[in-house]
Amino acid sequence: MIAVDLRHDFGGFMLDVRFDAPAGVTALFGPSGAGKSSVVAALAGLLRPDAGRLVVDGVVLSDSATGADVPVERRRLGLVFQDARLFPHMTVAGNLRYGLRRAPAGPIGWDVVVDLLGLAGLLARRPHSLSGGERQRVAIGRALLSQPRLLLLDEPLASLDAARKAEILPYLLRLKTALALPMVYVTHALEEVFFLADTLVLLEAGRVLACGGVAALSSRGDLPLAARDDAAAVLDAEIAEHHPARRLSLLRAGGMVLWVPLLGGALGSKVRVRIPAREIILATEAPSAISLHNVVPGTVRAIHADAARHAALVEIDAGQATLLARVTPDAVARLALTVGGPVLALIKSMAVDVRPAG
Repeated sequence: MIAVDLRHDFGGFMLDVRFDAPAGVTALFGPSGAGKSSVVAALAGLLRPDAGRLVVDGVVLSDSATGADVPVERRRLGLVFQDARLFPHMTVAGNLRYGLRRAPAGPIGWDVVVDLLGLAGLLARRPHSLSGGERQRVAIGRALLSQPRLLLLDEPLASLDAARKAEILPYLLRLKTALALPMVYVTHALEEVFFLADTLVLLEAGRVLACGGVAALSSRGDLPLAARDDAAAVLDAEIAEHHPARRLSLLRAGGMVLWVPLLGGALGSKVRVRIPAREIILATEAPSAISLHNVVPGTVRAIHADAARHAALVEIDAGQATLLARVTPDAVARLALTVGGPVLALIKSMAVDVRPAG
């Protein structure tokens, strides 16, 4: 459990942030200058806020009311920056051992870190010979070996190209699953939020716009996420059936069922699903003789104007899941869509992005 309540005047920019997040991965998301890195700095003890209280797993890190302020070295927080900040004169093994210095006894062992992050073949090498993704994996390993109660990652993939990001994201997912270590993850990339986060904190101009589960916030048409080109509903689902002859798998997300291209996971495996808002077609009658596999019945929960795109954002309740569709205002009018009225969401199986949930 993370409880953040902080206020700090930077002179011309006021940070005023309050949120509570359960265990898991908490993503701080927002544009540059929103205050994401300042929150991380306050948690790490690198910034002493003017006022507020910070608590991690029941431990009070700072409290302006009582004067409590745990020194940086005693907070037991692992910090990974955008640049790996490895010691160039040390090998990978030497950099990792640095994380063990003054570290208390803990459950995260050397072999576990080396295995989870795929570092065995890199131990004798020096940082200059590593790719950007490899350097970040070493930096994460060094932070883990300090036995943190919380891992802070401040845009760890921002300096990497798409290929290197794709390389390191599965390692971060492995850490989340295997270690169950709480993380605060700063990013402005929705792909990383979709892949990793459990809780999403939306920041803008030093304030919290919304805080909650990724699935709940991703489908809200009144939040800045919905105005992005990559706006999408995120659903937590499980694999219910495989149909090899049809090259399809069936997913269940709450009361919704979705056909997707054949998956390799075992039945019952948890997955995370992303359905782009621009890929959903709305209808009021079920079509016939059509190639798409998913016709999802639902109820219109809300309709929001997307003036910048001359579009409308339609929130759809579908069982225990919620979808978000971007359509034209003309489509809303022609279908006579109203809040509380029925609607069908038509979704191509090829448009559904499926990733492991852990």
